[in-house]
Amino acid sequence: MVCQEELLIEKVCKLYEQISSLESLKPCKNVDMLFTQLVLTCIPPSPIDVTKLNKTIQDIRSHLIKLCGEAEGHLETHYSTILGSYENPLDHLNIFPYYSNYLKLGLLEFTILSQHCTHVPNKIAFVGSGPLPLTSIVLASNHLPSTIFHNFDLDPLANSNAQRLVSSDPDLSKRMVFHTDDILDVSNALKDFEVVYLAALVGMDKEGKNRIIDHLAKFMAPGALLMLRSAHGARGFLYPVIDPCGDLQGFEVLSVFHPTDEVINSVVIARKYPMPVHSLDQGLGSMILPNKCSEIQSFNPLNHGNIIEELTIEEQLL
Repeated sequence: MVCQEELLIEKVCKLYEQISSLESLKPCKNVDMLFTQLVLTCIPPSPIDVTKLNKTIQDIRSHLIKLCGEAEGHLETHYSTILGSYENPLDHLNIFPYYSNYLKLGLLEFTILSQHCTHVPNKIAFVGSGPLPLTSIVLASNHLPSTIFHNFDLDPLANSNAQRLVSSDPDLSKRMVFHTDDILDVSNALKDFEVVYLAALVGMDKEGKNRIIDHLAKFMAPGALLMLRSAHGARGFLYPVIDPCGDLQGFEVLSVFHPTDEVINSVVIARKYPMPVHSLDQGLGSMILPNKCSEIQSFNPLNHGNIIEELTIEEQLL
């Protein structure tokens, strides 16, 4: 009997073949249908570890994540343009088909943030905000009514579209700031933020993601919180997977949450260490950035899925 994992991989590969042969990934009936099928295939909880599949499947997965990112960008631009044509765009956010997911994700991330933040943050940075910065909008509108959100994106057009969504709102127009920058070019300014969000599709391969995380570890303020989005199980065919135990050097991992409902992204929260731990071998000038990581199951108040608290059981000095 063919195992469920093989059937899942076969279905994902067939959809990949169809998606990769499309002339355009801009929203249309066929594009929407194929990506809906892909999401519905990958959403059910699965024990699969996509990071340990063979090289051929890894290459397909890597390309598929990039195709998903491109399609998501087109979808957000499409709806941002429509919303921007309204006199009060924020009154019509529910025309975006995944708006309810952002409401759930916003509540989830705010709840997790509240468990680890001792005060209401004055400034939050969102890296990779895009043309439809729904996370910032939802958090600013529903959960953090006094916080200023600094949104970073490489694309000036994306920032222009995003700014148009909030420009007519007397409150958010003052609390939503947009920066057209590569986050790798932003250094000391990162120390101003108590919380930094890293979007799922910023750094679409492991090397790119880790380069950005290392940069944030270098320049974020000691004690500041980093909120990251990852993926678990088959959802790792849609978004990059962050390994809390290996990819977050310089941070103390506080918790990892894996939703099992229609909210696709896992949520990882980590705290920047006050200072790096120096190696005992000072002669080589080497340095070890600390990372605490071990998993225990914990109570989940939101009933979205599984929350894993990261606690130290053992620390080693090399």
